Amino acid sequence: MEQKHYTSGELLRRFIPYFKKYKRTLFMDLFCAALTTICELVLPLIMRYITNVGLRDLAALSVKTIGGLGLLYLVLRIIDCFASYYMADMGHVMGAKIETDMRRDAYYHLQQLSNTYYNNTKVGQIMGRITNDLFDVTEFAHHCPEEFFIAGIKTVISFIILARIHLGLTLLIFLCVPLMIGVCMTLNFRMRGAFRKQRNQIGELNARIEDSLLGHKVVKAFTNEDIETGKFETDNGTFLDIKKETYKYMALFQTTVKMFDGLMYLMVVVAGGIFMIKGMIEPGDLVAYMLYVSTLIATIRRIIEFAEQFQRGLTGIERFLQIVDADIEIFDEPDAVPLQNPEGDIVFEDVSFEYPDDHNKVFSGLNLKIHAGEKVAIVGPSGGGKTTLCNLIPRFYDVTHGKITLDGQDIKHFTLKSLRGNIGVVQQDVYLFSGTIYENIVYGRPGAGRDEVMEAAKRAGAHEFILSLKDGYDTYVGERGVKLSGGQKQRISIARVFLKNPPIIILDEATSALDNESEFAVAQSLAKLSEGRTTLTIAHRLSSIKNSDRILVLTEEGIMEEGNHDQLIAQKGIYYHFYETANRLK
Repeated sequence: MEQKHYTSGELLRRFIPYFKKYKRTLFMDLFCAALTTICELVLPLIMRYITNVGLRDLAALSVKTIGGLGLLYLVLRIIDCFASYYMADMGHVMGAKIETDMRRDAYYHLQQLSNTYYNNTKVGQIMGRITNDLFDVTEFAHHCPEEFFIAGIKTVISFIILARIHLGLTLLIFLCVPLMIGVCMTLNFRMRGAFRKQRNQIGELNARIEDSLLGHKVVKAFTNEDIETGKFETDNGTFLDIKKETYKYMALFQTTVKMFDGLMYLMVVVAGGIFMIKGMIEPGDLVAYMLYVSTLIATIRRIIEFAEQFQRGLTGIERFLQIVDADIEIFDEPDAVPLQNPEGDIVFEDVSFEYPDDHNKVFSGLNLKIHAGEKVAIVGPSGGGKTTLCNLIPRFYDVTHGKITLDGQDIKHFTLKSLRGNIGVVQQDVYLFSGTIYENIVYGRPGAGRDEVMEAAKRAGAHEFILSLKDGYDTYVGERGVKLSGGQKQRISIARVFLKNPPIIILDEATSALDNESEFAVAQSLAKLSEGRTTLTIAHRLSSIKNSDRILVLTEEGIMEEGNHDQLIAQKGIYYHFYETANRLK
């Protein structure tokens, strides 16, 4: 999907509210930063005093005076250590908490996004945005206010102190600062573009690796390891090229800093030396100048070096915002109410639908009435809209025109949670979460007791095979349930719906990928599941729907035929053709 880009000001404006919860920690962190800065700025003044007094009248310096200055500096250093500890500890914790809050917001928003978003966004990209991209936010959240605050204090105080010593030399040195900042900002802007490309390519690389590893059986079956390795090498090489570009700008950045460092030191040595020869400044003042300029240059260098982290942080914030700003297309209407105890009457009234991303029209002007408790089967050619029609009922997509009613009420009148909570879906491509069989079944109704889970498994015809496994209900199923057969996974998914116990059931080609023995066992489970419920069944195997109350033949032109099995066979139309073709293929 094409991603929106943000200005630095907009990114900071959107990021600053995350500090609100931790403003006390932030203020304390900045206070400690001020203490460390003051401690650092006192040393040049001590050295200036000792040097000037010593050169004018060495006898004026006593052990007591030196001891007092040393004690002052020791106290300041102790304060500096405690302040630095707080900054390194609580400052980083604050940054980590902000990172955690942002990741939570991103994940919460992802849960609300529609199927359209996931159809057009690679999972590897999403994973990169809510994990790696937010790692840099911890450092950014901690160091960004701290570094700029310290830089501001040091620059202002250094300027005031140096200007009081010699205004001309101070202005001469500080003339380099805006020029230095201007050049570095230009390089920063280019570096941010490189970081953006780098992060995007990391997402692409993650997506490539994920795709290849999840499809490793297909890769091995077709002996296409070399092809996958070639694709990986291409993406990996692109990532290297982008990193080279990033490092080029970083090198220019650091070289620019060194050049201006040298220029500022040169001014102090040459101009300061000349002023000292002419008696315009004292030797101690020149020492103080050199120390303050060193401090100033170190500060500017630190800010500029922080620029890399700054740009990484902004890039992470930008990619985070690209998630949280993604439109929520399916949402609760303001007057939505919970759906309670639905009977199951479903009506499609003049429904038209096209996918919002590519505007591919699936059907238009569709009218259909499904009675409560009725078992309706939908057949038809691929691409006719069977699955899409069923996806509209739980509002995985919203209709483009017309409306769908449940018990006489528009389904948009009900909250999404309650609507989907009353609909059970069994799909051909079963998804089991990494965990145990028990955890996957109880997912249908979190909080259900173990006896209820076992009863649901029995009704789904899964209890016996589960007990035959080494660890029974505590058997680990592997990622996506790879340790179980297709029929076993399907029966667990049916047990999950039995436990949910919804009044409306959607069976989306639930047996089409199974062998005959598994299909028979699953079909018996589905028959039990359908009893007393409004059931919509999408099927390619027509033998599984012969006993349906009504069969719909759905094509690109809409519902072309309707009736029970015997009626449709007697019509000798599309359904009859499908049925005869299926018999010939047996």
